[in-house]
Order: sequence, then C-alpha cells, then structure tokens
Amino acid sequence: MISIIITAFKEPKTIANAVKSTFSENLPPHEILVIAPDKETLNEAKKTKIKTLKTIKDDGKGKPAALNLAIKKSKGEILILTDGDVFLDKNAIPELLKEMQNKKIGAVSGRPVSTNAKSNKFGYWAFLLTNIAHIRRKRAVAKNKRFFPSGYLFTIRKNLFPNLNEELLSEDGFISHEVYKKGFKISYAEKAKVYVKYPTTFKDWIIQKKRSAGGYNQIKKLTKTEIRSLKSESKGFLDFLKLVSSPKEFFWLIHLFVARIYLWYLIYRDINVKKKSREEIWKRVESTK
Repeated sequence: MISIIITAFKEPKTIANAVKSTFSENLPPHEILVIAPDKETLNEAKKTKIKTLKTIKDDGKGKPAALNLAIKKSKGEILILTDGDVFLDKNAIPELLKEMQNKKIGAVSGRPVSTNAKSNKFGYWAFLLTNIAHIRRKRAVAKNKRFFPSGYLFTIRKNLFPNLNEELLSEDGFISHEVYKKGFKISYAEKAKVYVKYPTTFKDWIIQKKRSAGGYNQIKKLTKTEIRSLKSESKGFLDFLKLVSSPKEFFWLIHLFVARIYLWYLIYRDINVKKKSREEIWKRVESTK
C-alpha cells in the first residue's frame, strides 16, 4: 500500500487541485492524507469527494511536526510526499513507484517544473534554478553520486523515515541524509513532474530561499555534513550560461548571482550570529499561492 501525504497551511485555493492531481483510478491500493492546521484547507480538500482521502488537523507547529504526525497515522509502506500549493503531472506517481521497485533505492525525487512566465526576472530565475537542479540531479545519478531530492515531490520507504526535529527548516535535506546514512540510494524520476509557482517579488524570493538554503546550513550543524553552500552553488557556471538566450537574460543571471551572495549573508547572520529559531525564519510566501 502507498500513502500520499499532502502537507498544507492556509491553502484553500490550491488544495483541491493538489489532491485531484494525485488521484487516479489506476493507482495501487493507497490512501491520500491531507494534513493542515486550518479548517478551511481541510474542508476544501473534503469537497473533492475522493473516497481514499483522509484529512488530519495538526497543531500548526510547522511542516516537520505535521510530517511526524502524518507518518504515524499512515498505513502505507511507501510514502509519497508533496505540498498543498503544487500539482502533479498525471504520470508522476507511476514514475516514482517504478523507481522504487529497486530494493536498493530508499527514496526517489520528482522533478519540479516552474509555472511562472519566463518573460520577467523572477520567472526567469525560477526557470533557471529548476533546470539547473534538473541537470545536476541527472548528472549525479549518471555518476553514481549523492544528491538530494526536492521537497515538492519525493517518495521514501516508510521504515527509513526519521523522526524530524520540529526546528528543521529543510526537512527534505535531513531526510535525504538519513537515507544515505542507512546505506540506501536516492534516485531521480525526471518524468515525475510537479508543477510549482515560485515567488514573484524579491521579498518573497528571499523568504523562501532563506528557509530552504538556510536549512542546509542548519543540517550541516546537526549532521556535521555539508550538503549545500554558496561555493557548491557557484560551480558549473557554463550550465547557467547554456540557459541564457538573450542579453536581458544574461543581465538577470548576474542579478541572480548577486542575490544569492546576499542570501547567504542573511543565512549566516540569522542562523550563526542571531541564532534565530525556525519560527522566526519561516515566513509564509504569499506570491506563490
């Protein structure tokens, strides 16, 4: 049996689309669990009237705490994790499950695809970063190197799922570290597409990236393992240049590099100097809803 777990927070406008995109009559025995702290989101999920759907109200302590609760209530041996503000391609779940047939595979990442228009700076940044992540994941698999799946969509064996510290900012990075530590591989299902709306303002971009990239800095402290840094992000400049098709896009690319330097400064300040808690760092990104 598989458990499809959709974590959400105040997403009544997008949750129905997220739920419907995970359901198919052709799925193996499964359950769809929507977990959220707000009744509005849970009520909208129920309106889909999918028989395999169950809703869980959490305490609003954040995604790690919500996942811990959802895992306890889940019945599946295979877990598919996604969010309430994204939606899946119709072939995403079959593609993920296909990879899991290999018993050496502990987890599988889907492929985030930006729904933002590429014609403006923030849409181009989303296009650029999702495609660079795609290129690097494919390269890592080909070279049998470690990589880390996307929190927007990934699959994991339930017996490998660790109990999550509620202060985690990037639970997907920590989960991945634990999968590798237990001797399993992580695979990449590039046809398992998950469609994501990314930030459309600089303020929201900083908020989102601070909690994702900052989470990897946090994981370094917890595990003594460096997963992601400004130095590692800066490698492969030619990969970025291959995705530039005009002078305007090159100008936006330079803006992106400057923004990433500023981002890592904020991460160092907030986590290492000010020692802010998850609650202080994690802010809702309104423009992605």
